[in-house]
Amino acid sequence: ALWHLRTPIRGTLRDTATTALDLALALHPTPAVGGVPTAVAVDAIDDIESDRGFYAGAVGWCDARGDGRWVVAIRGAEVSADRRSALAHAGGGIVAESDPDDEVAETTTKFRTILTAMGVRQ
Repeated sequence: ALWHLRTPIRGTLRDTATTALDLALALHPTPAVGGVPTAVAVDAIDDIESDRGFYAGAVGWCDARGDGRWVVAIRGAEVSADRRSALAHAGGGIVAESDPDDEVAETTTKFRTILTAMGVRQ
């Protein structure tokens, strides 16, 4: 089984004009999908990886008042307009202490969840 924990962060904004989108932009990319230090990690990702598309992007909404909710898309799928193909995404966070076999197992579990949701036989 795979469990993801979340830590709600609450606070009072210094500037009441700050919107949910402003916060999402300030926090993206998170260390979980971009690495640290951010600038160095993002440059390395740009050099090594192909375009991530929606994977690891901020997904959410913002209303006219600036209220909203945003999450990071660490798992997901895109279905083509003609519904004949799909592209699924799942990833893992690699740090110095990571065990490669454990990371592959975790990412495989995440990916199976996506395939099951899409009705793909495995």
